[in-house]
Amino acid sequence: MAFRAIDRDTDYLLPPSVQDWLPEAHLARYVVDVVEGLGLSALERAYAGRGSEAYHPATLLSLLIYWSALPGI
Repeated sequence: MAFRAIDRDTDYLLPPSVQDWLPEAHLARYVVDVVEGLGLSALERAYAGRGSEAYHPATLLSLLIYWSALPGI
């Protein structure tokens, strides 16, 4: 499958690392850990592979869950 790679340890100029953006106990880190523990193979198999390189279902699901957990949304 041709999903975009997720590399949360990539160094950038500012801030020095993606990991430096969020505190250890941030909700986003928890959501990512939970989603990475889920079996998403059915979503991966359902991807038709058309068009440009897609984001991995785990990335999209993590964003959806985090967004829905924000207050006032």
